[in-house]
Amino acid sequence: MTTSLPPPKPFSMIREFHLADWFTLGNAICGIGALFSTMTYLETGDVLHVYFAAALVLAALVFDVLDGRIARWRQKSSAMGRELDSLADVISFGVAPAIMAYGVGMQGLYDRIVLVYFVACGVSRLARYNVTAEALSEGTGKVKYFEGTPIPTSILIVAMLAIAAALGDVRQELWFGHLQFGGFTLHPLVLVYAISGSLMISRIRIPKL
Repeated sequence: MTTSLPPPKPFSMIREFHLADWFTLGNAICGIGALFSTMTYLETGDVLHVYFAAALVLAALVFDVLDGRIARWRQKSSAMGRELDSLADVISFGVAPAIMAYGVGMQGLYDRIVLVYFVACGVSRLARYNVTAEALSEGTGKVKYFEGTPIPTSILIVAMLAIAAALGDVRQELWFGHLQFGGFTLHPLVLVYAISGSLMISRIRIPKL
């Protein structure tokens, strides 16, 4: 007589959460907040909301750093946590900086193409890391270096936008003005996003601290 195995327990998302995962959620929440702040700036024109958006992306970076440190400290991590981390990073350091650029005036057709490219590079960079992390760790369980610049480096672009906003150099006053090609607009400043995205998907090695 064979004994039947008990049915597997249903997956409980809350029960599977570790402390580090809650910090990762904080990262995502800050990124979403930055999106709302940018939309409020578009509606009201109050530059204070650009500062709020930049501050929230900075807060997301703090959460992103802390979740990794907490996971190592408690020696607890999970596949769900890794996926959650990537999704949060896409929001906070990919989508939010791109929408901030749109909000401060990079709204031409060519601008949008570059911003979409930037986000796509960020998504691809995170996907590549997820599938190559085990190989990059060389069996030690710890990745020694990144391939391509990490997506949180977009905080530098966010800081640049905050400075431009503080100086009043947004919308019609964006640095380097704008160009017209075929009846469509390109703001040269948006090329910073093209460079950042290209560095993310490059093969350059960045030591992991």
